[in-house]
Amino acid sequence: MNALLPLAARILISAIFVQGALGKIFGWSGQAAYMQSHGLPLVAPLLAAALIIESVGVLCLLTGFAARLAATVMFLYLVAVSVLLHDFWAAPPASAGMLQTHFMKNMGIAGGLLLLAAHGPGRWAPAATPPPSVPASRPGSPLSSSRSPPGS
Repeated sequence: MNALLPLAARILISAIFVQGALGKIFGWSGQAAYMQSHGLPLVAPLLAAALIIESVGVLCLLTGFAARLAATVMFLYLVAVSVLLHDFWAAPPASAGMLQTHFMKNMGIAGGLLLLAAHGPGRWAPAATPPPSVPASRPGSPLSSSRSPPGS
């Protein structure tokens, strides 16, 4: 059962990025207008980079291929997006609460991404590289114990 939990976490974390990528694909102009309203320069290249990070990142998280690297990049991206676009501390009171909710939600997702970056995708990741194996100890090798087990 515990082996399924990292898979479930990867699927749940990926869901928000799938939604974001689809929003960029089908609502490019709206996304661009939102970014411009926050004074961001170079909106088209930044939006394209965001789409690539979200799309490739989701594929990496779901398959396990380069999941730690993808989680790290997605963490950095999400923190930057949160600070730049959900700046509740600078917003008028009427919108500060909603922006704070989005900011804190993103920080929770960022925490999940940090866990993936630190611990990897888990066992149920088809493209993940297996952890390095520990060499088997042989009698007389530095890895073997010189003492016999109790009862032998």
